[in-house]
Amino acid sequence: MSRKSEHFWVVDRVEGCIAVLIRDAEERAEDVPIETLPAGSREGAVLRVPEAEGRPDWGAAVLDEEARQARLREAENVLRRLRGRDPGGDVEL
Repeated sequence: MSRKSEHFWVVDRVEGCIAVLIRDAEERAEDVPIETLPAGSREGAVLRVPEAEGRPDWGAAVLDEEARQARLREAENVLRRLRGRDPGGDVEL
């Protein structure tokens, strides 16, 4: 019996007809032909991808706009916190 799971992958970049995806859990990268991904997949897209025995099923991947928006909000919050710590002015070495 095969174990099935689902993982989040993010489209890091598109190089010609190849999408470079990063898996959240391990920051593992994989090159995937863009035509095997759901329509609308582009840089920054978040995909929920079912996996069986550690192999992604790209044909069953689904765009997850809600997860993408949540990640953008978290990144904005991190930037806001970092900017709040910046005293401004010139940097002295």
